[in-house]
Amino acid sequence: MTEVRIVVALGGNALLRRGEKPDAALQIGHIRAAAEALAPLAAENELVICHGNGPQVGMLALESESDTSLTRPYPLDVLVAQTQGMIGYWLVQELRNAGVTKPILSIVTQTVVDAEDPAFARPTKFVGPVYDQPQARLLAELHGWDIAPDGGRWRRVVSSPHPQRVLEQGTITHLLRQQSVIICGGGGGVPVAEDDAGRIHGVEAVVDKDFTAALIAIKVNADRLLVLTDVPGVMEHFATPQAMLRRRINVDDMSRISVPDGSMGPKLTACARFVIATGRKAAIGSLSQAAAVLNGSAGTTIAEHRLGQVDARSRNGGRRASVDG
Repeated sequence: MTEVRIVVALGGNALLRRGEKPDAALQIGHIRAAAEALAPLAAENELVICHGNGPQVGMLALESESDTSLTRPYPLDVLVAQTQGMIGYWLVQELRNAGVTKPILSIVTQTVVDAEDPAFARPTKFVGPVYDQPQARLLAELHGWDIAPDGGRWRRVVSSPHPQRVLEQGTITHLLRQQSVIICGGGGGVPVAEDDAGRIHGVEAVVDKDFTAALIAIKVNADRLLVLTDVPGVMEHFATPQAMLRRRINVDDMSRISVPDGSMGPKLTACARFVIATGRKAAIGSLSQAAAVLNGSAGTTIAEHRLGQVDARSRNGGRRASVDG
C-alpha cells in the first residue's frame, strides 16, 4: 500500500471509559493501547491525530470549581489547553514506545469560533463523568451546570460553537510535509474569538473535536478521515433491540439514519463534511481496529452517493493508491 494522508479523530471516551475513575495510570493504559493501534498507521502513512477531551476537561472543571483557594474557577478555554498538554504528552510518549520512529509533535492548537454563535445559548457538548439523574441534578444546582441525558445516565453539557478556522493550520501543514506525526486540535482546539481589532481571546466553550478534525482534514488535503472511538461503528437504533451496525452510509442517506444526537450525530456530520468537501471517504469505527477501519473491512464507511472504489492520492509523484475496496 502506498502512503496516504490520514487524519484521525480519537474519541475522548476511548481514553477514559464510562464510569472509570480518571486516574492517570488508568488513562495511560488506554493511551498505550491507542498508540499501539495507531503506530502501524503512522509507520506506513502521513498521520494527524486530533484527540477528544470530554471526560478529562470535565474532571479539571470539577476540580477547579471545588477549589476554595480560587476566586473563580478556571475558564474552559484554559482547561482545554491543559488537557491538550496532558493527553498530547501521553500520546507522544506512547507512540514512541510503540515503535514510531518519525518525529512526533504535539501542538497547543487554537480554534477560532464566532462569539455570536447561537450554540452559546444551547449547551450540547458532553463533558466530565456520568451520573445518575438525582446526583446530576444536585451538581447542576450546586455549580450552575446545564445537564442532559447521555444514554441511560446524565452528564454536564457546555456550549460547543462551530469551528471556523485553526490558527496553527499553516504550522500543521508544514510539519506534516516534513514527515512528522502531528497531534493537534485536542479537545477541538482551545476555543478563541477575534475582536474588531483582531485581538484573540479565549471563550467559555468546548469545540467538538470531530468537527475540528474534519476541518483540519480538508485543509491538509487528507485522503481519509477516521473517527476512532469505543464502538464498532455507526449503530442504527443504538441501545435498542433493533440495534444494527451500518457498514456503509452514503451522505445523501444520512437524514434517514437514526443515531443519538449528542454522540454519534456529530461524528456522522463531521464525516459528511469531509466527504462532500473532498470526494473522498471517511470512516467511523473502533480504535482497536484502526487498520481495518482504514481499509474498509471494519467499522462504517461514509462515502458519496456514487458507488465503487474511490482512490486516495499518493504523495509520491502524484500516483494514486487504493486504501479500500
